[in-house]
Amino acid sequence: MIEHYFTCPHCWQRISVLIDKTISEQQYIEDCEVCCNPFLLKIRFKNSELTGFQAISIEQ
Repeated sequence: MIEHYFTCPHCWQRISVLIDKTISEQQYIEDCEVCCNPFLLKIRFKNSELTGFQAISIEQ
């Protein structure tokens, strides 16, 4: 597992998530720990190295 910091697409606060680097492609929905709004995470690893990360706003 690695901890990755990024900016919430809703409230612009810096937050973090724990990511399993043994899974090469991941996509799931999380809620911001500050504003509680949902966002879609798209994550990609190659040889256990983070090569892609997107936090995409989900409109309610």
